[in-house]
Amino acid sequence: MKWEVFRQEKTKDYHTHVGNVHAPNAEMAKQYAQIMHARRKPANSLWVVPKEEIEEVHADERGVEMGGTTQKEYRWATNYNTDETFAEEIEDSQREQEAAERDLAEADR
Repeated sequence: MKWEVFRQEKTKDYHTHVGNVHAPNAEMAKQYAQIMHARRKPANSLWVVPKEEIEEVHADERGVEMGGTTQKEYRWATNYNTDETFAEEIEDSQREQEAAERDLAEADR
């Protein structure tokens, strides 16, 4: 039976696919995965998954929409027209924020 192995290098990192092992059951697959994929490289945890249990959704399939198809240009500041007065307002707001932070820091002393 073929098992796919995913390794997490550090806590809070994503698990990434690092390869596979052939083993008759989950316990043996975990032991083989430790030996083959975590013995020499740093690892925080390993996921061992039977290959036949992994389902795939492919971007070429009919009716499947994946990243990049939605319009989110509103998130980019370069898509907005700004004139000089708007930029001055932003600078004024920035100065006010910095002054308020300084006042708070002095008040805490």
